[in-house]
This record gives sequence, C-alpha cells and structure tokens, in this order.
Amino acid sequence: MMRTGKRMLLLAAWVAGLAGGTGFMMQEAGACTRILYVGDRNMVATGRNMDWNEDMMSNLWVFPRGIRRNGLAGPNSLDWQSHYGSVIVSGYEAGSTDGMNEKGFVANLLFLAESDYGKPPENAKVLSLSLWLQYFLDNYATVDEAVRAQRQNPLHLISSKPIPNGKESKVHLSISDATGDSAIFEYIDGKLVIHHGREYTVMTNSPVYSEQLAINTYWQDIGGTVFLPGTNRSADRFARASFFLEAVPRKLAPNYIRSVPGQKYDYQAVAEVLSINRAVSVPLGITTPGKPNIASTIWRTVSDQKNRIYYFDSATRPNTFWVAFDKLDFDRNAPVRKLTIQNGEVYSGEVSGYFRPSEPLKFMDAL
Repeated sequence: MMRTGKRMLLLAAWVAGLAGGTGFMMQEAGACTRILYVGDRNMVATGRNMDWNEDMMSNLWVFPRGIRRNGLAGPNSLDWQSHYGSVIVSGYEAGSTDGMNEKGFVANLLFLAESDYGKPPENAKVLSLSLWLQYFLDNYATVDEAVRAQRQNPLHLISSKPIPNGKESKVHLSISDATGDSAIFEYIDGKLVIHHGREYTVMTNSPVYSEQLAINTYWQDIGGTVFLPGTNRSADRFARASFFLEAVPRKLAPNYIRSVPGQKYDYQAVAEVLSINRAVSVPLGITTPGKPNIASTIWRTVSDQKNRIYYFDSATRPNTFWVAFDKLDFDRNAPVRKLTIQNGEVYSGEVSGYFRPSEPLKFMDAL
C-alpha cells in the first residue's frame, strides 16, 4: 500500500505539472534523454539527446592517455593523470558533456534541477563540475569499477563558474560499459546517490531518478500500445523512451535489414538507438508557453561500445558522421586533437582524418 500511495502522489504531481500547477516538473530547465541498448552478439550501444535553448558551440575532441589534469577548484583541487584516451563533445568550450573512452566506457551529463552537491569536508580534495564527466572517462574501464570507487570515496564537486549569461550548472551523470552494465549518479541534499544495475537503461531529467522510476511504473501498467504520454516533459520522454527501447528488435531483423557476409559492424542496432533518440527529440523551435526552459534537441550521439565507434547526429545539419576508435592514436605522446563543428561545418561518414592537433580544452574553473 505504501508503494501504491507514493506512486499516486507522484502521478498527482505529474498531472499538476501538466495542468500548469506547481508540481516538481516545473523545475525542469534543460532537457536531455539517455538510453542504453543491449542486444544479441554482445551488441551494446548508448544513445543520448542534448536538448538546449541555444547553440552550445560544441566541438569534438580526442584526448590521448597520460594527460595530467587539475580539478580547477583551488588549493585542494584533485589531481590525476588519465589512464584512458577518449572522444568527447564539449559545451561552450568549457567542459565535457558526453563521450566514450577507448575501453567502451560511456558517460553522459544531463540536467537535473534538484542537484545539490553539498559542502565539501574541510581539507577534502575537490573537483570543478566541468571535469566530472571527464574524470570518469579518464579513470574507469567498467561501471562496476567506477561504482565501487565512488561508494568508497565519493568525489566532492563544486559548481563551475556559469557561462556568460548562464545559470549555475545542475547535472546528474549516467555511465555504461561494453558489457551493458549501467549506473546513475545524483547528488541530492549534498549526498551522492547511486543507482547501479543493468535495468537502469533510460535517464532524462527531473524529478530525481527514484521518482522517475515510480512514474514510469505507472505507464508500464497502462501499456505503451494503449497510451503513451506525448509532451516534451522529462517524465513523458522517459516513458516513451522506455517503451520504444523494449519494443525494438534485439536480434538482426532480416525483414528490415539484410546481413552482408563479412560485415564487421552491427548497423541495425546503432540505427535502432538513433531512431529512438529521434523519436523522443524535441523539434527545433518548439516552445511551451510559461515554461521557456524546456528546450529543443540540438544534437544526438550514439556510442557503439562493442565496436568502439562514436556517432554524432546534428539537429541543425543534414548528415550523421562517426569516429572509429581503431583509426585514432591514443598514445601518451599523441597530441590532443579537435574536430571543429561550431561554425556550421558539415561532415559525413567516418571523420577521424579530419581532427587537427589543438591546444587542450580549457575546462571551466569552480565557483
């Protein structure tokens, strides 16, 4: 009865948000969606949508192993040297928002209005929020490894300085690995909350993850073939993405795609993930009266964690392109490389050869 009562309360709050009331959905400020697909033949792929109210001046970067980093949070900043090379998408040239490392370990940052990182203990090592995602890509090869490390010694985060005309960043982090394992990290009331398990395949934004799961249970009881919520709100996108993810084939479907003898890659799985990404995207220019912070999808990524290929799909350009990790140099002596797309550049197909040596990305200092 307690579970049912809590579920009904959450549903009431969701309905209040739909009606323009003061439910928790009103807190949503930037919207994103992350899904994790696990199919046969060890196929694992993570997709994410970046929803934002303007161009983020995003670019793609290749970081080699061995980069020395500082937490950019004052004299007690955490220092480390990267164990793994990675490919990331930057935001405002101020931090990593999404990416995959050479082990097929993926990390995605999504907005969460309820985030509260708390006050670090005295003399604790601290980290600017702009480096949170990059710290995981630099240091972990599996989700289990990351979860064990963070349960034992959680990172102490400090909000980064806001971008010009921006607000304080509030985000939560999803991670996945090449085995299909998954975890969600949220800082609520100053404490780290971890949801670890292969069942955590979808993440959006507000409310906190435990409440998202409860709301989604309600929609699962109704059944997606009967009715699915159709707005661009976080909980609605969560319900739709969850239903679509369960519906797509997990095995090669010959009525949709023909298998090519000797073909190395599982294009069907990547295409399925991208199709879900697009199905839960918010079209450019869509606004919600009285709720201007619900944003349009500006780009999408799919990480093929089996074959280590990173796909980028812009909502403002006609082509999808990808980066094959087996064509990249992650050696410690290799330079940082950058693929500039912030000026409207259009690419198609495999683009590893278009990255150019660059000065390192300048992550945003802590407040």
